[in-house]
Amino acid sequence: MSTVEPGTPCWTDLATPGLEQAKRFYPRLFGWTGQVSPQPEAGGYTVFLKDGRPVAGAGPPATPDQVPIWSTYVATDDADLVATRVEAAGGQVVVAPFDVFDQGRMAVLSDPAGAVFSVWQPMAMRGAELFNVPGALSWNELVTPDPEAAKDFYALVFGWHAEEQLADPVPYTGWRCGARIVAGMTPPLEELPADLPAYWSVWFGVADADATSALAARLGGTVLVPPRDTPQGRLAALRDPQGALFSIQALSSTGTAVSGDGRGRPGGRGHRE
Repeated sequence: MSTVEPGTPCWTDLATPGLEQAKRFYPRLFGWTGQVSPQPEAGGYTVFLKDGRPVAGAGPPATPDQVPIWSTYVATDDADLVATRVEAAGGQVVVAPFDVFDQGRMAVLSDPAGAVFSVWQPMAMRGAELFNVPGALSWNELVTPDPEAAKDFYALVFGWHAEEQLADPVPYTGWRCGARIVAGMTPPLEELPADLPAYWSVWFGVADADATSALAARLGGTVLVPPRDTPQGRLAALRDPQGALFSIQALSSTGTAVSGDGRGRPGGRGHRE
């Protein structure tokens, strides 16, 4: 079993008060199957599988008033050290590092603009085992009104280097960790609600962005940004029936981004080899 390198997004999960509804919605949308954690303390935490391999999770919210949200987890070999760096860089430790049974050690953190993310120090659970194909995590992206402050913060916390990308109509930043671009950053889109705070968005690959968007709407979700062609393929932003935001990207079975005319586009948003 391969391990995602430190500094690279390695997992995503959904915190939602509507866990049972989520366990119906996402398998129908992405072709997932669910595996419920046997520990009573896990509160029904469910690992979603695609072709028998873990791709994402879902569990109850940490607090009763928490809004439904998909979280980005960044791999680390020392969750406690990352938490110390976050505080030193002006962020907050939302949940201090703790062990998740024998699976790994994690912490919930936020950057100075309020974008919440988690870190995962693997033990028995290494993280997702499938990326960049339909039904799996394909990209993680920081949406923030203060990209300059974010550049300083994430450089201190993860050693990421910001690289400006050619993009239209808004500037786009790639986060480089070692030899690879592992995530991105963008200002908020005009189509999204103006009151959204800074946040980390999660992208899933799909075979057909238009068909998946239509299916999400039929299943009780909302299409926030309709499918559109971009240099990274055909993309859309959706909400599930409980209000959790996520995005989709049309990918071929080999991870190539696909436009609305069906032509493959090399590279796409995929970042893991």
